[in-house]
Amino acid sequence: MLKQVLSAMLWLALAAHSVQGQQKSITLGELWHEVEKSYPGVNARQSSITAAEFNEKAIKNNALPQAKIQLQNTFGTFKGSNGAFFPQPGFFNVSGKVAPTEGSSTATNTFGSATLEFEVFSFGRQKTENKAAETQTARYYAEKEGYLIQLKKELTGRFVQVLYAASKLSWAEKNADRLSEVHKIAAGLAKSGLKPTADSLLAHTTYIQALADVDYWLGIQNASVQKLEELHGLREINFTNSGRRFIEPSLKGSTAFSEIDNDHPFLEYFHLQSDYYKLQSSVLKKSALPSLRFLGGYALRGTGIRPDGYASGRWQDGFSNSTNNLLVGAGLTWNLTSLRTNKLKSDAMLMDAERSVYLQKQQLQAMEKDLSAAKSLIFQQRKQLVKTQQAVRQAEEAYVMYKARYRSGLISLTELLQIRMYLEQAESEHIKAVRDYWLQLAIEAEITTDFDFLFHNL
Repeated sequence: MLKQVLSAMLWLALAAHSVQGQQKSITLGELWHEVEKSYPGVNARQSSITAAEFNEKAIKNNALPQAKIQLQNTFGTFKGSNGAFFPQPGFFNVSGKVAPTEGSSTATNTFGSATLEFEVFSFGRQKTENKAAETQTARYYAEKEGYLIQLKKELTGRFVQVLYAASKLSWAEKNADRLSEVHKIAAGLAKSGLKPTADSLLAHTTYIQALADVDYWLGIQNASVQKLEELHGLREINFTNSGRRFIEPSLKGSTAFSEIDNDHPFLEYFHLQSDYYKLQSSVLKKSALPSLRFLGGYALRGTGIRPDGYASGRWQDGFSNSTNNLLVGAGLTWNLTSLRTNKLKSDAMLMDAERSVYLQKQQLQAMEKDLSAAKSLIFQQRKQLVKTQQAVRQAEEAYVMYKARYRSGLISLTELLQIRMYLEQAESEHIKAVRDYWLQLAIEAEITTDFDFLFHNL
């Protein structure tokens, strides 16, 4: 009897928020597909993964030969001086004595060059950089999976809150209906002179208060629906079937897995982060070692100065008197000053890796205790629900009998209202216990990464 009454009340309350009850009833699992498809937070995590994949490709491209090209066309004087100079770090030029020239004091020059540089040996630095980039991408994948689990729990919590608010609204409406009936009985008895007029006034006052509760829970339900819409973006949803399943929860086993998976995203994230810091530490150490490169270059130059010393200032003559050069070789570079600096940075990275290991252990300990606590609480909550259902059923039967006695003039209105209050509290406590039970299942699902029970039973 209790289940039928509560289900009917919940259906009426939820139907008011659908378009004449014509929408397809949606389950929590179906709602999750909408959230996963369109929620901006999910897309933001996917963008981070895509950026990491691009970075991974960019780092791998560093192992390819580096080709550079340079083209210049200049106009200016050509007076030189004896001695050497450094035009930029790493290169120098020696200028000889200027030969006598005839013609213009300025000349046009053209210059083009192409170089090819290929790092052939770097003590494994490039390979380690590639591995670090791959680990970074995997870490973003783990971060997204962890976010999805948290989002599933958040969606479940808001979904349960909507159903809870609808149940409380139905509960408030049922209380108002009871008090309306009591008021009519009291008014009839007062007119017949069997009860004082004060009974009618007291019953009406209690009825008005019940209507105020209806307004309150209607506001709570509308607010909870808006909070849920923030995740899925759908305008109208029919919660009818979910409402029935909410108020009549299955008290059987919830999840298929009862232990924490070692590959849980909450744990895998810290593991990958530790690996990444270790690889970055190795990269810094290897960056301080020398690297061997094959070098090749080709240059083509034209000038307005002829071999006989005559200088032309015309622009087109700058492409004359051309000469070209080819250079190949091998080079060894070693930044000796980075030995100390890179070692300090490498040690700092190792400390970050150690910190990630400790954070992983901390996370695992917390999850183990949370899972143990959730299992224990769920076990007791199932017992609680059986007892609250029984309490509501007996309170309902008692209220019906006391209402009949009041109608017959055997008890006072105060006694009847007190029995009604006991029934009201029993129903309210049962609805609250149902809500807490579903929320505890959500905690268990988050730790075990298994939301199948919730997605198929809400």
